[in-house]
Amino acid sequence: MMSKNSGWRLATGGWRKRPRPERAAGGKRREAAPASESAWGWGWGPTRRDKCRRSPVALLAILSVSLIGVAGCRQDMHNQPKYRGLRASAFFADGSSARPLVEGTVARGTLQEDEGFFTGKIDKIDVKELPFAVDEQVLNRGQERFNIYCSPCHDRTGSGNGMVVQRGYRQPPSFHIDRLRQADAGHFFDVMTNGFGAMPDYKVQIVPRDRWAIVAYIRALQLSQHAAASDVPGGDPTKVPPPGGGERAPEKH
Repeated sequence: MMSKNSGWRLATGGWRKRPRPERAAGGKRREAAPASESAWGWGWGPTRRDKCRRSPVALLAILSVSLIGVAGCRQDMHNQPKYRGLRASAFFADGSSARPLVEGTVARGTLQEDEGFFTGKIDKIDVKELPFAVDEQVLNRGQERFNIYCSPCHDRTGSGNGMVVQRGYRQPPSFHIDRLRQADAGHFFDVMTNGFGAMPDYKVQIVPRDRWAIVAYIRALQLSQHAAASDVPGGDPTKVPPPGGGERAPEKH
């Protein structure tokens, strides 16, 4: 409430009862406000109401301004019927708002119809051979992946004396023992996929094809430690040819 010492009192010359807007001093009705004033609702009392009743344009203008104000407070999709995660639902028979996936749904890129390629097993039995042909490119890829992921425990020869083993980690068996030399290819793939004993699984770090490439390289390591002279193209690997080829010249004394 304004005090009697307010600036309004000083500006008006004192407090006095103001006449009603529709009647001026002396009891005469005030003249209607100009059209430009009352059409927008700026007139007084009956004049404004009468003018609005007579002017559809004025009503439309007021309605437009109101709609613009409402649109300025938009909430987008915030205010709508919806379920939040893990909320119960009385609509569905199972009482859960989260709906199960349609039976047989497979995420794009994860369809795994080839059981042997993706698991190393067929009907729970280890596959004996690699599921694709092995060439130099496959072996090079397998060597690269093996040196990155396997050699810290198995060392680069597959003997099981890697750097972390030298620092106290549990030693894995050598790939060159008879049991593992005779193991099927699917056994190594399964161990890399699901882990075995102290060894963790590597199915996240190594994609299936690279796991098979590592299996191919393990076979190459096993062969390297038990190869016969006849397995080496060009003759006996223990005989190193002299530089430049040919027979070594007799030494002068």
